Amino acid sequence: MNKAKKEQRITELSEIAREVTQNKATEPPFTGKYVNEHSDGSYHCVVCGQKLFEAGTKFESGTGWPSFDQAIPGSTKLIEDNSANMQRTEVVCSNCGAHLGHMFEDGPKETTGQRFCINSCALDLHKK
Repeated sequence: MNKAKKEQRITELSEIAREVTQNKATEPPFTGKYVNEHSDGSYHCVVCGQKLFEAGTKFESGTGWPSFDQAIPGSTKLIEDNSANMQRTEVVCSNCGAHLGHMFEDGPKETTGQRFCINSCALDLHKK
């Protein structure tokens, strides 16, 4: 995605989606449109459209944000995040750098043990 197209796309996003993807904000828990979504399909970056998560990897974490136990290989980058007096792992889109959320090591032990805690407003669901 070229810079001009990315900037145009960012201006078209909702205010909360801009704040989350560009300024590392967090949407309030239990408010996102995908928290209780159970449709089959795939989740894509709201900024550039890159495919990030398969719906089959989504699970109920009870945290208030969509949670996935794994990302599509190569679709995300994990970055050490020591902001807000916490040690966390930030998740960004590997294509455009949009902030998506954070990854924690408290996911389902029967799969990866990871929990990608992702803001709904950073995602676009493509239903099958």
